[in-house]
Amino acid sequence: MLIEHKVPSPGESITEVVIETWYKQDGDIVAKDEALADIQSDKAMLTLYAEGAGRLKIMAAAGATVQVGAVMCTIDTAAAGAAPADAPAAATANGAPAVAAPIAVAAQGSATYATGVPSPAAAKLMAETGKTVDAGSGRDGRVTKADVVAAGSAPAAAPAAPAPKPASAQAVASAFVGDRSTSRQKMTQLRKTVATRLVSVKNETAMLTTFNEVDLSAVMELRKKYKEKFEKVNGIGLGFMGFFVKACCEALREFPAVNASIDHDELVYHNYVDMGIAVSTDRGLMVPVVRNAESKGLAQIEKDIAELAGKARASKLSLDEMQGGTFTVTNGGVFGSLLSTPILNPPQSGILGMHKIEERPIALNGQVVIRPMMYLALSYDHRIIDGKESVSFLVRVKEYLEDPARLILGV
Repeated sequence: MLIEHKVPSPGESITEVVIETWYKQDGDIVAKDEALADIQSDKAMLTLYAEGAGRLKIMAAAGATVQVGAVMCTIDTAAAGAAPADAPAAATANGAPAVAAPIAVAAQGSATYATGVPSPAAAKLMAETGKTVDAGSGRDGRVTKADVVAAGSAPAAAPAAPAPKPASAQAVASAFVGDRSTSRQKMTQLRKTVATRLVSVKNETAMLTTFNEVDLSAVMELRKKYKEKFEKVNGIGLGFMGFFVKACCEALREFPAVNASIDHDELVYHNYVDMGIAVSTDRGLMVPVVRNAESKGLAQIEKDIAELAGKARASKLSLDEMQGGTFTVTNGGVFGSLLSTPILNPPQSGILGMHKIEERPIALNGQVVIRPMMYLALSYDHRIIDGKESVSFLVRVKEYLEDPARLILGV
């Protein structure tokens, strides 16, 4: 029996994907439910699993762009040494398994993972580093990539040869020798989509940016006073992002146009805040969404941000976790940016840019004092938001951050 594995649809309007990585090689014997490949769309990463046991025939190489619905590989269940499609992998004459699967599944249901079972990314990293992890922090005790990274050193093992990857920007920079040579690399699907969307935003919106600055003394003092207790009680650190998200949510209640969008000839006002959080990854900028951020406290917001950022960096975000945001916060300050004009994330009408915290002299009550200051930038769609609303919104965010007790008390 020949099982065809077709490229699944990652979501509406997506017609093609890129095969990021093959975990097996052409001609390998694979077990049912074993991870075969990672597929990268312009929005998320998907993992393809074997629907049966048998010999793998790869139809499209890693790095290839394939259409949704095209056959990317087949599995011949009649191949020598392979088990039937509805049975576990066959055993060899001495009783050992015919194939050592890097991904095992629990006996009940292919979607349930047992304690100690590594994810595809974790299994790949374990093979490369020689590390072993018996129990993980993922769902049902699944071993995640982060668990492997955190594991202690294991006995030296011959690392598996990594699949060739396009040269990174850092690698290109390190090769800069001034000999007037050039190098080329193919744009990833994500980068192509980002490029298209950025040009679309510039051409189809009336984007403007307004600026202000905020004194973060009160926030920093609050964090210093309660950081350890907050983490002990809630199991998550008290960062800066939670304060900014909460301040934006409160300001959006007062200025709903900043949380609105355009749908043809109608303005859509959202009675909730699905907050996009820009996360930098090695694949590019991802914007997962914290749902109903307006109804969550600081602890839950921080937990949601940490979980989504971890998924983004591990390329495990689902489509639902990246769609439907109504407003976005981005922090260029982590890279040292002092001031910038963030670009809109359509169809949203507003995005807040955070920047580097820098001690600067300011005039306060007739005295020159040193304070930890940050420039804030609000980019907005002038088709929806008037100048008065945009400036007033940013001033309100500033007021909440300079008196963070208001965020906690809701006044």
